[in-house]
Amino acid sequence: MTEHSRLRWLRLAVIVMIAALFFLPLWWMAVSAMRPGDAIFRYLSPLSPWSFLPREWTAEHMLGIWQGSFGRAIFNSIFVTLVTVIGGLAVCSTAAFALAVIDFPFRKSVFFVMVISFLIPFDAIAVPLYGIMRLLDLQNTYTGLILPGIGNGLAVFLLRQFFIGIPKDLREAAFVDGMGWFGIFWRIYLPLSGPAMLSAALILFVFQWQAYLWPLLIAPSPEYKVAAVAIAQFSNEYQANFGLIFAASLVISIIPMVVLTILQRYYSTSVASTGGKE
Repeated sequence: MTEHSRLRWLRLAVIVMIAALFFLPLWWMAVSAMRPGDAIFRYLSPLSPWSFLPREWTAEHMLGIWQGSFGRAIFNSIFVTLVTVIGGLAVCSTAAFALAVIDFPFRKSVFFVMVISFLIPFDAIAVPLYGIMRLLDLQNTYTGLILPGIGNGLAVFLLRQFFIGIPKDLREAAFVDGMGWFGIFWRIYLPLSGPAMLSAALILFVFQWQAYLWPLLIAPSPEYKVAAVAIAQFSNEYQANFGLIFAASLVISIIPMVVLTILQRYYSTSVASTGGKE
């Protein structure tokens, strides 16, 4: 075996080990969801093969999570996330188009403020934002859940960088043909920005699907509770049903994992093409 081959196999081994370390918590959660309740933590100390391979299998927890309001919470999460992605793409793509193409006063200042906005942790603005939503009477509504996720600064930044890379000659030719700004955006820029739009959709999807603090603040009612918040219903101040918690956590982890796995190559393609300069 040559030196090059040995280095390649060594790199592969390191990659596999790192991937296994990332996958291990998810595997343990899945195994715990399939174990009887009294066996979930039985084999943790000391560690043994049975810590990650259950001796007994049961579907009790996976079936049990659907007997309460968790099914409604999953529907709420899917609905809120889907509307956020659709509405967010409409808002973020038009904002990115304006910042990349249209020359208006203080354009660079607006872009700078937008970049700063997505660097601020959402937790820092959650309470003031809750006050605004309360004044607008948007507590316990789908609108209150969806609105903060539509304007995503990172998605705008990604789309803007992609739009900058589209040749100016295309829009100048469109102007000559009598096309307006909306026509240029709809007929030229959007058809060319498929990978970037998918990447922005992934950003909006992940942001909304994993949201916990904001849904907890704005929609505590069981009718509007999302899945990430509904997991808390399986525990109280006296006890926690860890089997149901692990089963519910597994369900809400599988959905984004499948979506990201299917669309990850489009995300990589878009990121590789967002290095345009003005």
